[in-house]
Amino acid sequence: MHRTDRKRTVGAPGASGEALDAERLRCGPPENGEVRVELRGPWTLDRPLPSLGPVEAALARGGVERLRVTDGGLGEWDSSVLVYIEDIEAMAAERGALVDTGALPRGIRTLLELARSARGRPIERVEQPRPPLLVRVGDRAVWAWRGAVDGLEFGGEVAAAVWRFVRGRARYRRSDLLLAIQQCGAGALPIVSLLNFLVGLILGFVAATQLREWGAEIFVANLVGIGMVRALAAVVTGVTMAGRTGASFAAQLGTMQVNEEIDALRTFGIPPAEFLVLPRMMALGLMMPLLALYAVVVGLLGGAVVGISLLHFTLAEYAHQTYRALDLTDLGVGIFSAAVFGVLVALAGCYKGLRCGRSAAAVGEATTSAVVIGIVSIVVAMAFITWGCNILGI
Repeated sequence: MHRTDRKRTVGAPGASGEALDAERLRCGPPENGEVRVELRGPWTLDRPLPSLGPVEAALARGGVERLRVTDGGLGEWDSSVLVYIEDIEAMAAERGALVDTGALPRGIRTLLELARSARGRPIERVEQPRPPLLVRVGDRAVWAWRGAVDGLEFGGEVAAAVWRFVRGRARYRRSDLLLAIQQCGAGALPIVSLLNFLVGLILGFVAATQLREWGAEIFVANLVGIGMVRALAAVVTGVTMAGRTGASFAAQLGTMQVNEEIDALRTFGIPPAEFLVLPRMMALGLMMPLLALYAVVVGLLGGAVVGISLLHFTLAEYAHQTYRALDLTDLGVGIFSAAVFGVLVALAGCYKGLRCGRSAAAVGEATTSAVVIGIVSIVVAMAFITWGCNILGI
């Protein structure tokens, strides 16, 4: 609080204000170049500060070399008395006088010394030297090695949980599995419908624009059908579920990690991979093929809208051409890809959630990392599946 602000809080001069100042402040006349200032009564923030007028009047008489601030019956006090003494010191410094606070209570003197040392201390910026190149490379190598070991350990825990499930000994709640199925299945239909319909629409429009120049508009149905059935429906649905469900898994398990619920499961001898990861992985692995099949139908409808409205095909013509272009092998590749994507997205979300730190910021980082890992794993898996299908001639 600045001095001008405190002067305004005192209010207009009057008898009551002067009496209040006299009860808490006494400033004697100069004697041998020294003025004695006594602080009395309570000094708290809920009371207006006394006026600096008596101190200023004593300094104005001239010949004052020292102001001695003493305890004249000081009562309860807080930071307001410190600010008031600092204003006295500033006023005395303007007139070349010194302020002696040695007679004040020890607590006030200690706080004044801390304030003076902090006010006169320059701010130093310490720049950390950049580590050498070999140190940075070594740190990254150690970080990558630890991540790989941690990932293998998580994969082993999940494999053990799956084996116990096959043997009928896995410990998880059926209600958690049903809830995860509902969230991964019916709850995702609106966003899956929208994105795949738009993808089919865009793919049909791009194909129509190019094939029209060659008079081969009828093959728009072939391109949209094969593209959606073999790859795009599964990829678009997988990316959607990575941003929607994978992030949700990471946030849920990360919050449980922050609240030490996962530690409680381990204390009771319940593996988190069985109780938490297994239901989510099974739910997304089961629902992704069904969502991909539904996405195929929606994407074909998007392509049909372009074929009927832009190319003036009848619905029967477009459907017949699509039927001729597809076979069960294409559908099998798409369904298999969707199942793989579902497992990868679930594992990425659960892995980052279980390995989350114990802070709110760590939960956000785990969620973001789960989405990134899920999308990257989908793209990599799609590349391997396409390469394998090319080798097998599928």
